[in-house]
Amino acid sequence: MKFTKIATPEQIDQKWVLIDAEGKTFGRIITEVATLLRGKNKPCFTPNIDCGDYVVVVNASKAKFNGLGKIANKEYFSYSGYFGSVKSTKMTELLEKNPEKLYKLATRGMLPKTKLGAKMIKKLKIYASAEHPHSAQLAK
Repeated sequence: MKFTKIATPEQIDQKWVLIDAEGKTFGRIITEVATLLRGKNKPCFTPNIDCGDYVVVVNASKAKFNGLGKIANKEYFSYSGYFGSVKSTKMTELLEKNPEKLYKLATRGMLPKTKLGAKMIKKLKIYASAEHPHSAQLAK
């Protein structure tokens, strides 16, 4: 009888992956990033173990957006818990001021909403330009 092997944290080999966002569609980048962070591209994928890779996204501000209606109308909300303290930010403003936050928010929506998902999102490094401090890790 054959059994499915469940990976243990010691067996997981986490690598560093570089993604250049220049000229690519935003949604497709985020989907690829979420898959890599979750580890679903690996044969040893186990849902309750963090088996994903570290992901570095460069040129985040140069990604393409399809459909001008979405980028102009989409809003992100933050709420502190106090009455009347809901703040909204347009997607265009977020892309101009802080593209790193935009990528994190979009990726977070595709990851599990648990402690494991919080651990996965910490492995995402986003930079608006081509320079990044992770060249030593990527050289391996």
